[in-house]
Parts: sequence; structure tokens; C-alpha cells
Amino acid sequence: MLRLSRFLPSTSRRVSDLKEVLRSGSLTFEHALSTSAANYDENASTKKFASYTVFKGKAALSISPILPVFSKLESGASRVNRNGSVMLTFFPAVGQRKYDYAKKQLFALSPTEVGSLISLGPAESCEFFHDPSMKSSNEGQVKKTLSITPLGSDNGYFLNISVMNNGQKTNERMSVPITKAEFAVMRTALSFALPHIMGWDQALTSHSQSPSSAPASRPRVERPNPDSEWDR
Repeated sequence: MLRLSRFLPSTSRRVSDLKEVLRSGSLTFEHALSTSAANYDENASTKKFASYTVFKGKAALSISPILPVFSKLESGASRVNRNGSVMLTFFPAVGQRKYDYAKKQLFALSPTEVGSLISLGPAESCEFFHDPSMKSSNEGQVKKTLSITPLGSDNGYFLNISVMNNGQKTNERMSVPITKAEFAVMRTALSFALPHIMGWDQALTSHSQSPSSAPASRPRVERPNPDSEWDR
């Protein structure tokens, strides 16, 4: 379920020090591209994880692509069985350069939602609504809202997430200001990732191979399987 709006100006928990993990230097304008050893072991696995992370005073935001999953057909061909997405992970600050990853909130952007975000103008806004349990007996128990609103004067955007859990009677909110430069990185990365999360890159590569040039046995491509949005 998606609503897009555009307008002109108008008892114990684990606390992670992300400075040690992702090399933070400036709390307000820190970014990280992570392929950490915890996720990537070249000798043990072909899985690769990468993210773009922005750290701010009250919360941090990490963005990473989730590739689609293909299933084999009787004909021998493959088609997308589970769509890919771009995962936004918000985690709150609990001290100077310290963030509580255990209290993360996830929001998975569909290809259309990615398109809405990257097409935003300097004074435009968009908003998305998700229900992780839609069409099930738990529908309406958890409602997620993501809004992107302009900071003003073409200075960037606010990314705001709200998660209302009726069962636990909680309503968590986090907001991360994104500078113009940071949003430019996001827009470029999202534009590059879009055909990949749709599976088009693999479909076009497959069609472009001729029978004579195709290998007799293609290696199995491993897919990342990180936590999905529906875990929280």
C-alpha cells in the first residue's frame, strides 16, 4: 500500500559503537561503505554485502540493496520468485557516536518506491505506508510510515520513519537529516541498484548469451539473505 504526495515549498540491550565498526570521524556528516568481515569472507562464501550509512546526532540510516530470488521453471529457464528491494535501516543514537542496533527499524523500498524517491525535486515530498502483516490475521497490528520531506532552500531532506505497534502499544519515531551531497550519493546508488533489484541485469545477460558462447554449466549464484523488513 503506497501513497505518494508531492508539494511545493510550504533489560539489557547491546549497544554498538559504530565508530569501531564503520570508521566514524564526524558524527554529523559521517558516511560509510561497509563490506565488513562479519558479513564478507572471501574464502568461506561468495555472499557480498554493501551499504551506505549516514550518522547523525539522534539517529543513523543505512541503505543496502536486496537482490531478487529466482526460481527454476520446468523449461529450464528462471524467473523472479521473490522481488528485490532497497532496505533502509534506522537505528537510534544512545550517546556520542554510539548507536543501539538492537532497536533498529527496517523499511524495504519496492522498485516503484525507489523510483518515487530518486525522482524527487528539491521542494518535493513523498510518503509510503507499509503493513508487514497485510492480508493475514495480524493485519493492522504494525503500521510503518516513511516520509521524505525537504529541508528547505535546496539543502537536502528529512527521512522520517514511524512504526506503530498496536500489540505492544508502542510508537517509535526516528528522523535523519540528509544533506544535498548525501542525497546525491543516495540517488546515484539507487538509480544503479534499480534494475538489479528487478532482476533485469540477469535477464538481459542471459538473453545476450549465444548457445555457442554459453558455458556448459553455469555456477550457482549465491543471494544475500539478510534480515527482512518483516522481522520488526
